[in-house]
Amino acid sequence: MKTNHTTRSLLIALVTSLAIISTQTPASACTRALYVAKDGTTLTGRSMDWGEDMHSNMWALPRGMKRDGMGGKNTVTWESKYGSLVVSGYDIGTCDGMNEKGLVVNMLALVESDYGQPAAGGKVICMSTWAQYLLDLHPTVAEAVADLRKEEFRVQTIILPTGRPANMHLAISDATGDSAIFQYVDGKLVIHHSKDYKVLTNSPTYDKQLAIMEYWKTAGGLTKSLPGTSNAADRFVRASFLLDALPVETSKNYISGSPQQKFHFQSAMAVLSLMRSIGTPLGFSLADQPWVSSTIWRTVSDSTNRIYLFDSAMTPATFWVKLDDLDLKPGAPVKKLTLTGGKTYSGDASDKFAAAEPFKFATLDTKFEEPKK
Repeated sequence: MKTNHTTRSLLIALVTSLAIISTQTPASACTRALYVAKDGTTLTGRSMDWGEDMHSNMWALPRGMKRDGMGGKNTVTWESKYGSLVVSGYDIGTCDGMNEKGLVVNMLALVESDYGQPAAGGKVICMSTWAQYLLDLHPTVAEAVADLRKEEFRVQTIILPTGRPANMHLAISDATGDSAIFQYVDGKLVIHHSKDYKVLTNSPTYDKQLAIMEYWKTAGGLTKSLPGTSNAADRFVRASFLLDALPVETSKNYISGSPQQKFHFQSAMAVLSLMRSIGTPLGFSLADQPWVSSTIWRTVSDSTNRIYLFDSAMTPATFWVKLDDLDLKPGAPVKKLTLTGGKTYSGDASDKFAAAEPFKFATLDTKFEEPKK
C-alpha cells in the first residue's frame, strides 16, 4: 500500500506541475511514436500540432550541400553527406524529415527547454538547422548520439514568426529501431537513448513522463481506462498503450485493402491511424485551455523502405514519397513539393517535385516584424 500511495502522490505532483506550466505558457502540442514490426519494419509517426498554418512545404535536399549553422560568428559549418526529404516550418527551418539512410528527425515543443549560454568563443548552432545537421551527417541514431555527446557546439534558439521562442526538443530514430531524445534542461544537454523510448510528446520533461507512464501501467491501461485530455502527459499515455496494441505482422483482416497488398503499407496506415486517434481536432478551442493547439499535419516515416507519408489535417490530402525515386546525388537541384495554399496530392507523389531555390534557414538574429498569416 505504501508503494501505491507513493506512486499516486508522485503522479499528482507531476500532473499539478504540468497544469501550472500549461496555464502559464501557450505551446504547440505534438506526438511522436516509433513502431517496430516483427519482421523489423520500422516506422515513425508524428503529429504536428500548432496554433495556426505553419506554411509548411516539402523539400528534397541532395548530398554535398554546404551548410552554415546560422549561429553567428561562432557558428558550426558542414557539408551534407546524405540527401534528405524534409518538411519545413514557415520555410525558415527543418522540423521533420528523413535522410536516405532512414534516419528520422521529429522536432516537438518543450516549454521547459533552457539552452543556456555558450562558453566564450564556443561553437553555436541555430535551432532552425539543428535537425538538418543530424540528417546531413548521420546514418544512425548511435552515431548521432556519439556526436552530440561530445557537445562541440551548443544549440541556441530563435523567436518564431508567432512571436514566441522556439523551445523545442528533438527525437530521432533509424532503420534498426533505435531511438534517442535530446532535451536542454537547466542549460544542460540531456540525452535519453534506448530502443525502449518509443513515444514522445511535450511537457513535462521526459524523465517525468516516464514516471507518469508507470502509474498508468498499474492503473490498468487499455483494460480499464486511459486519460483522455489533449495535454501532453495524457497523449503520452494513450499513444504508448495504443502503440503496443498495434499488430506487428500482416493482418489478414486488413491487408486486402492496403496498397499493393504490402505489409509496409498496412503498417504505415496502422501508425497513421494511431496518430489520427490522438490528434486534436482542427480549430479546437477552449477558453480555459489556450495552450491546446490543433493537429495541422501528420507524417509516417518508413525507415526500412525509405518511404515518407504525409497527411494534412487542413486538406483532404494523404500521399507518400519514395526517397529512392528522388535524385539526391551531389550537384542535383534542390526540389520542392508545394504544400501551401491548399495544394493536394494523392498516392505516390515522388514525381511531383519541381526544382526550386532552397529555403533560407533563420539566423539567431532574424527578426519577424509581424506573425505570418
